Amino acid sequence: MSHDTTTRTVMELSHELTGSMLSEALPYIQRFAGKIVVVKYGGNALAGSSDVDAASTFARDIALMHAVGIKPVVVHGGGPQISALMERLGKKPEFRNGLRVTDQETIEIASMVLLGTVNPQLVSAINVHGARAVGVSGQDAGLLQVTQRDPGLGFVGDIHHVDPTVLLSAINDNAVPVVATIGCDASGQAYNVNADTAAAAIAVALGAEKLIYLTDIEGLRAVKDDPSSLVRKATASQIAEMLKIGSIDGGMIPKMESCVSALQQTVHDCHILDGRIAHVLLIELFTIAGVGTMISQDSEQISSSNGGN
Repeated sequence: MSHDTTTRTVMELSHELTGSMLSEALPYIQRFAGKIVVVKYGGNALAGSSDVDAASTFARDIALMHAVGIKPVVVHGGGPQISALMERLGKKPEFRNGLRVTDQETIEIASMVLLGTVNPQLVSAINVHGARAVGVSGQDAGLLQVTQRDPGLGFVGDIHHVDPTVLLSAINDNAVPVVATIGCDASGQAYNVNADTAAAAIAVALGAEKLIYLTDIEGLRAVKDDPSSLVRKATASQIAEMLKIGSIDGGMIPKMESCVSALQQTVHDCHILDGRIAHVLLIELFTIAGVGTMISQDSEQISSSNGGN
């Protein structure tokens, strides 16, 4: 076989593979068009880029989702960035059960990082790729209304009400809301809100089809330090049991608690994905090759919500 023939054959196979992958996406695009998908983009994923610009790649995926009719809502964290600024200012970060201890100085630092750096960065990146994004704070229009979680944690807020009006207004205006998770109480005091918890509460308030967490590990592990124990699929009740027996710890606790809560209400599926993988959102949403961990409603709940079908 000549060199030209070999090259042509390789190109033809490459074209066939590309065409097959694009065709494979069609039923998924049809299924999710018009549906709200809440994507929590973790600060760890933001900080975990290697050779590619993580924020730009993520923004391109969000823009593509938006272009094919999906309604993405981005909720972002910024934990590593907040910790980095705290340390530069001579302040040591402290965590309890995955939640940051937040005094008045820390809430000011968190606000600076989330509202002044991370949120504009993501909004700008999404806009560059053609989807009109708008930055939103949890303080805007009473989006995230909170009460103090625990005096020992300081200004860490528990969400007691989500008013999605400002998000629905942006969605109806064909924009992509990008939410920074600083909430406020009835007096107007700002509170740091765990972004995993906020994403779940927002997904429930919006009746989202999916809640997707992008983080810096490949998914949920049955054994924290054992990559081979990756959980590919689970139900809400199975995750609740893992939480009960203590096999989930650290920063994964609020993520999984939030996931279970969302699935027990209006959200159909929750995904834990490695945000450091280029285009992981598209791979998970538009191909049969699932990645990471997918957690679904319990079968009884699915039957009930589907009218028994």
